Amino acid sequence: MTRPRTLPPADQVPAFLDACLHALRQGFGGRLVSVVLFGSLARGDHDEERSDVDLLVIAEGLPPDRKGRYRAFDAALSAVRSVLQDLAARGCYVSFSPVLKTPEEARYHTPLYLDMVHEGRLLHDRDGFFAGVLDGLRRRLDEVGARRVVLPGGEAYWDLKPDYRFGEVFEI
Repeated sequence: MTRPRTLPPADQVPAFLDACLHALRQGFGGRLVSVVLFGSLARGDHDEERSDVDLLVIAEGLPPDRKGRYRAFDAALSAVRSVLQDLAARGCYVSFSPVLKTPEEARYHTPLYLDMVHEGRLLHDRDGFFAGVLDGLRRRLDEVGARRVVLPGGEAYWDLKPDYRFGEVFEI
C-alpha cells in the first residue's frame, strides 16, 4: 500500500507553487504585498510524506483576528481547490501552514524571519517590500555579529550575539 503524501512529487512542486501563487494573487488582488515560501520546502530538504507548505502571506486589509485571516487565506486558495482534489485522489493531501500579516505587522522583525534571511524564497514581493525587511534584518544581524551555526546533522540555530554579556539588552 502506498503511503499518503503531504506534498506533490518534486517535479510537480514548481507548477503547484505557481498555481497557489496565482490563486493568492486572484484572491487578494491588489492587496497582496508579499508571499514567502519558507521551511523545509524552501530549503529543499522536505519529506513528501510529512512536510507541509509554509507560507508567509503579507496583505493589506486583513481581518484583525486569526480565524478571519485563515478564512481569507482559504477563500483565496479556492481557485486551486480542483488541483488539491486531484492530488488527494492520487493520495496526496497537501497541508498549508500559513502565517498572515499586514504590512505594518510584517515590518517588525520576528524570530520567524531569521531563517528566511538565508532560506526564504520570495514568490511575490510588490515593490520589494519584504526584500527590504529582510535586508534590514540582515544588516542588524551583521551589526550584532550574529551567526547561524549548522550542526553536523544539518540542524541549525542562531547565536544572535556571540559576545553577549550577562544583563546586556539588545534588539534585533
